[in-house]
This record gives sequence, structure tokens and C-alpha cells, in this order.
Amino acid sequence: MRDGSQDGHESAADAMNAEELAVLERRIDEWVGELDAEYDHIVAIDRSDDGALRWFVRMRGEEKEFTTVWLTLGQRTLRYETYVMPAPEENERELFEHLLRRNERLVGAHFSIGVEDAVFLRGELSSSVVEKSDIDRILGTLYATVEQAFSSLLKIGFASRFANDA
Repeated sequence: MRDGSQDGHESAADAMNAEELAVLERRIDEWVGELDAEYDHIVAIDRSDDGALRWFVRMRGEEKEFTTVWLTLGQRTLRYETYVMPAPEENERELFEHLLRRNERLVGAHFSIGVEDAVFLRGELSSSVVEKSDIDRILGTLYATVEQAFSSLLKIGFASRFANDA
């Protein structure tokens, strides 16, 4: 590990060089392949073809049919995110309060509002410390969080569509 500070700890601000990124890219390729072989609910893994260091891991769910996690490797961070649901049609304040309260209990990820006010689950990790166990934890956390929250979020944000189900 590179020494990024005077006390011997890695600084998250240190950028990985091209060689270090290439090594980590190959490792992530291997790790997601191994996780694909381990878990039946992973149905596809794809790579970006636009020059970015990006993986798409698609998982079959029960509450939400599919959850796709995007892993994007940068010089400083591995960013990860998944689309949870479109912008709410109603009860916005209640939904956003619900998301903020869920954020309080989450570790390593947070709900956020993205393009077109859609709801996402996101996080990041220093590139310099990424291991297979981190990829496993990231995929598991995002998958489990979406599975646990999805139905209740839809019932809040699209309440009138579920009024007859009650």
C-alpha cells in the first residue's frame, strides 16, 4: 500500500495510477465472476463499453423484479448505486422523510434523489482498500435494502394506485 500521510495511513485523497487501476480492474472482473458463480440470484454481469471502468450486476429479487447495481471505479473511489424507483406521484414529503429515516440505519449506502427526482441507493469506498468482501457486501447491502424497502416506498409514493389492495 502507498503511504499517503505522515502517520502511515492511506489517504483517501491519493489517486491510483493507471497501473494500479488496471490491477484493481482485473481483480474486480474476477471477483464479480466468482460472486456470479456463488449466488443464484445474480442473473447478469456486464461491463461498460464507453471506456469507463463500470460493471452492471443484475440480480433477481422478490419484492422488486430486478435490482441492477452499477459499480464505477475511479482513481480515488469505487462508487456504487442502484435505481430504486421513479419520482413519487404523491406523498413526496412522507416518502422523503421515510427515506431519511431509513438512511439513519444504513451503513455504507444512502438513499438519494437523482435524475428526474427518481430514488437511488448510493455509496462509495476508497479505491485503495477494495477487496472481494467489499464487493460482496456492497451487492448484498444494496440488494437487501431494496428488497426490504421497495414495497413500502411504492405504497407511499404511489398510494392511490394501491388503494384497492388494502
